Amino acid sequence: MKRIHLFEFEDFHWFPNFLRMSMTRYILTMHRLLGSADDVAQLLAPVLKRTSTHQIIDLCSGAGGPMEEVKQVLETQYDFSNLSLTLTDLYPNTEVAAQINAQKDPNLSYLTEPVDATNVSKGKEGLRTMVCSMHHMRPETAQNILRAAQQDRQPICIYEISDNSLPFILWWLAIPTSFLMVFFLTPFVRPLSFRQIIFTYLIPLLPIFIAWDGAVSNARTYTLADWDEILAQLPSDNYTWKKGIIKGKAGNKMYLIGEPV
Repeated sequence: MKRIHLFEFEDFHWFPNFLRMSMTRYILTMHRLLGSADDVAQLLAPVLKRTSTHQIIDLCSGAGGPMEEVKQVLETQYDFSNLSLTLTDLYPNTEVAAQINAQKDPNLSYLTEPVDATNVSKGKEGLRTMVCSMHHMRPETAQNILRAAQQDRQPICIYEISDNSLPFILWWLAIPTSFLMVFFLTPFVRPLSFRQIIFTYLIPLLPIFIAWDGAVSNARTYTLADWDEILAQLPSDNYTWKKGIIKGKAGNKMYLIGEPV
């Protein structure tokens, strides 16, 4: 397996939440620039139609990611009406959950109780999604997440903004470039807080953490060959898997989709 499991700063419980939120806002900016919402919507639309479901259960949502925008794209560009999106996490982000739930949208919510991606409770049927979060999981956990979807006969879509096909050393050589990019892209972050500015330009902690976590995320991303190794241990008589690469100007993205037969 090419994928290696190193640490990311934002995974640590002791990591200051205001820095984690600042990093999350920067990552959301990257998602907008890379067109992640369009990519994910394009992947989800045919699955939603084939499975006749209007419910999306986002797993490991963290600070929400691009899924709200994905829902908007599906409604406006793919004509999905009454589409429901539920964000979940084993450790829900209470601040983001409060902001989302305050919108009083009956078709959009963030559950404040913990949801284990390896054991999603009954009553949460729908298309499961994991956007740039599966790389945080060790192989055994990743396999259990896929097995749970298969056993529950629910479709699942995994999406990562890297396919980890480049030689390992290149991810580390890219750290200086990623460090410098933070200074240029931070003005596009929304909302742009004073903390984001201070810890980017005056005390450059965010560029360091973002550059490191970005390189590690790429190294932790499962390759298509890695998925073959994991899926080989799952039965395939009542469930189908499709994996591939989405090619883009800013690099390739990886996806894995599972559906019940």
